[in-house]
Amino acid sequence: MLKTLNLFYRYRLFQRFICWGLLFSIVGCATGGVVREPGDFEINTEAAKAYREVKAKSKISNHVQWNAMVQRVVTRIAKVSGENFQWESVLIENAEVNAWCMPGGKIAVYTGIMPVLKTEGALAAVLGHEVAHATLRHGKQQYARAMNTNLLGLIFGGAISVGGQVLCKTRECKLLTGIGGAAAGLAATFFTLKFSRGDESDADYYGQQYMAKAGYDPSESIYLWQRMAAAHNGKASPEILSTHPSYDNRQEKLKATLPIANKLYAASPQRYGVGESIR
Repeated sequence: MLKTLNLFYRYRLFQRFICWGLLFSIVGCATGGVVREPGDFEINTEAAKAYREVKAKSKISNHVQWNAMVQRVVTRIAKVSGENFQWESVLIENAEVNAWCMPGGKIAVYTGIMPVLKTEGALAAVLGHEVAHATLRHGKQQYARAMNTNLLGLIFGGAISVGGQVLCKTRECKLLTGIGGAAAGLAATFFTLKFSRGDESDADYYGQQYMAKAGYDPSESIYLWQRMAAAHNGKASPEILSTHPSYDNRQEKLKATLPIANKLYAASPQRYGVGESIR
C-alpha cells in the first residue's frame, strides 16, 4: 500500500512538473488544471508537424487513378469550404477503411476505403465530412477538452514517455509519440479519442453541403453509408454505446437535409454527378 501511495505521489509530482514545463507552451497550464483552448495558428502548426511524421513513416500509394481522384476532390472541397488552410492530401497504403483531416487541412485517405466507396462522389462525401471536422474546429476543441481532464499527465507524461502504450490505440498514434511535445499530444488525442456524436452529425451535415457546392451529387452521401454498412456486414455498435451515430441514423438525417444540399448542387458552377467509378 505504501509503495502504491509513493508511486501515486511521484506521478502527481511528475504531472505537475510536466504542467510547469509547458507553462509557456500551447497548453498554458492554469490554476486547478484548467487550460486555454489553443489558437488556430498554434494547433495547425502542431498538426502540420504530426502530419509530416505520418507521411514519413507511412507507405505512400502510387495508384495513379486513385491519387488523381483524391487530389481533385480535395481541391474542390477545399475551395468551397471557405477556409484558407494550407491544404495537403496523401493516399496511404493501408487496408483500414478510413480517412481523416487534421486541424489546418492535413488530409489522408487510406487505400482500404477506396473499393468500399465505389464512386468519386462517395469519396467527396467522405472528404466533405472529414474537412467539416477541421472547419468546425472539432479537433482543436477535442484537444482542449483532453488538456482539461486527467489526460493531461498521460498525454504529455506517461503515454509519450513509454511509447504511447498507455493511451495510444492506433498505429498512427504510436508512430507519432516519438516526436514529443505538443505535436505528440495532438496526435494522441486526434488518433485515439473519438469525436462526439454531435460532432459527427454536424460533420455529416456540413460535409453533405461541401460536396454539393463542389459539384457532386449529394445523394451519394446517403449511398455511402449504405455501402459502409454492407462492408461491415451491417454490424455496428448500438448507437447508445457509441459516439458515432448508427448507419441508419446517419442515412435518415442525410435524407432529411438532402433538399438543402440539392439546391446547393443545382447552383454549383460545375456538376460532376457521382464522378468516376473507383476501379
